[in-house]
Amino acid sequence: MTTIPTYKSLVTCPQPNPQASVRLFCFPYAGGSSLIFRTWSDSLPKTVEVCPIELPGRGTQMRTALFSQLEPLVNAIAPALLPHLNKPFAFFGHSMGALVSFELARLLRKLYNVEPIHLFVSGRRAPQIPHPDPPIHALGEPAFKEELRRLNGTPEAVLENAELMQFLIPILRADFAVLETYVYTAELALNCPITAFGGLQDQEVNCDELQAWQEQTNSTFLLQMFRGDHFFLHSDQSLLLQSFSQELQQIIGNLKHLH
Repeated sequence: MTTIPTYKSLVTCPQPNPQASVRLFCFPYAGGSSLIFRTWSDSLPKTVEVCPIELPGRGTQMRTALFSQLEPLVNAIAPALLPHLNKPFAFFGHSMGALVSFELARLLRKLYNVEPIHLFVSGRRAPQIPHPDPPIHALGEPAFKEELRRLNGTPEAVLENAELMQFLIPILRADFAVLETYVYTAELALNCPITAFGGLQDQEVNCDELQAWQEQTNSTFLLQMFRGDHFFLHSDQSLLLQSFSQELQQIIGNLKHLH
């Protein structure tokens, strides 16, 4: 008998905050886990509960199968999120996480008629722009490692550690497959505002590709650029969180006016 995996625990909450007025769900980049966001609560407003998403196949979800396509992945996440949507919520996703959070926002609207109050996308070209590079997820190991080195997201010490790479490569291959097999379908724009964050030295995503997210919202759009390459969310983290914090404060202020 095959057991259907349950994804209830995809939502983690390192610092529970029942008094919070907004829940912020954070989605990691390819190969990343919920740990990327474990200290974010310290830098964000106290009225925000930070809930990093642990994608299947890593971290606390190590025993669940990896996904290599976006649609089944968001279909698994949506019901796991549902019990946590009992207060206003926002999404933040970096790179692959931005695409996951965007498609998830569209799916929640379709299935449950709910939308985030804000979508924060980071280090990712707008979804309607096709993937410009040849796919790498099926490359042989040496070539795949070379590509990882070029992307600069995997520390050299990790790339050199055979044991660690044995564990990481299947996760990275699956995540790159999610991105590289993604096919955009046109739907109505989201009603929530979108903020896009980018790295000024990012070789993967340029300003125009970030600006193009504007087409995905009927509401306001803001683009903010930071120093650093594709992984500016680590290298320029304090500035990113500072500006993120200010925006969240504003959103929370607007919510108060509505009530």
